[in-house]
Amino acid sequence: MRLALSWLTVLPVRVDDVDRRVARRAITAAPLVGVLLGAVAAVVLLGLSALGAPPLLAGLLVVGGLGLATRGMHLDGLADTADGLGCYGPPERALAVMRDGGAGPFGVVALIVVLGAEAVALGAVSWGAVVLALTAGRAAFVLCCARGVPAARPEGLGALVAGSQSTGVVVAWWLALAAAGALVDPWRGPLGVALAAAVVLVLVGHTRRRFGGVTGDVLGAACEAATLCVLVVCSFG
Repeated sequence: MRLALSWLTVLPVRVDDVDRRVARRAITAAPLVGVLLGAVAAVVLLGLSALGAPPLLAGLLVVGGLGLATRGMHLDGLADTADGLGCYGPPERALAVMRDGGAGPFGVVALIVVLGAEAVALGAVSWGAVVLALTAGRAAFVLCCARGVPAARPEGLGALVAGSQSTGVVVAWWLALAAAGALVDPWRGPLGVALAAAVVLVLVGHTRRRFGGVTGDVLGAACEAATLCVLVVCSFG
């Protein structure tokens, strides 16, 4: 849990001697970090609403706050993955684009659409949906690292955690999310969770074909995609 907090938040938690066994446990615990972030985001949203902030303004402020709380790592992964998938050439070329560090046109568009949609949806959903969405985003890490999913590179975060999660752990987390979603909303909650899982599976399958496996950037993109799916579905109606 300490490593998960160190990786996924700005909390000053230090962990030494990180090996694959510790990394595997950190990925398994990642959804708990989502619960923490979701609870904080929900409290901030409720506070801003009580102060009379317009819903869209409150949503934008929370999106910005979450970016700061996570060092923008997931957003960087989203932009890099979009640029990598959008470029032409072999996997080596796509991975080089992702390593470049700059945001290309595909990355910019992905950030605008995802952050804008998240902000709008955050201003329209219940606090339970906020917690559910951010937890689902971190559960996307577990799904991306399911057994049998290879790493695209021999080094980096992807190589450390790819294929580290058993099928039982993956299924248990997503079934728990579906059950929690039913408590948030009888049909929108489970539907949002199911859509999030489907989108992450499609992303992982596509990146395996395009890059040869997953990277740390793909994990970040999956996190943002899953979060957005739950928020959007829960905001309808």
